[in-house]
Amino acid sequence: MTSSPSPVTASRALLATPVGVIAVDSDGLAVVGISWQDGSSPHTEAASDPVLTEAIRQLRAYFGGSLIEFDLPVCLDRLSGAARAVLTALQREVAHGQTITYGELAALSGTRMSARGVGTIMGCNPVPLVIPCHRVVAGDGLGGYSGGAHGQGLSTKRWLLEFEGALPPTLF
Repeated sequence: MTSSPSPVTASRALLATPVGVIAVDSDGLAVVGISWQDGSSPHTEAASDPVLTEAIRQLRAYFGGSLIEFDLPVCLDRLSGAARAVLTALQREVAHGQTITYGELAALSGTRMSARGVGTIMGCNPVPLVIPCHRVVAGDGLGGYSGGAHGQGLSTKRWLLEFEGALPPTLF
């Protein structure tokens, strides 16, 4: 994970995925944002941004089942040091097919962050999927998820965890 000096979006691409259309933003040096787009038609801008091109390639491979670990520069410059530490620990330590609780991630991060604080950080993650906040769960269930199309957060989280093999598929 790297940081870029200027978190200004230079280019954007939209990608249709099994969990909705996502927008990927790049500043030319790093991925600065990933978000779900309600009602957007999927198309990719003709971009000469190699970071954006690689991000779209890796996301397609992830959803195609052939990539389990992203290797992209991301920008976390607008986050606090504690938030960067928590997200970095998550990205480095919680692999595809695994989950971790909010409290376990708080301890793993080396910060004095509470489980609730970790939940807040997960909701502020600028690059979901690449930094897999969907893998962070509550001690007694899925917890929350701010990703996904409007109103589809928990079903998106469940789909991603089932897709990665961290949860058994639902029967209904």
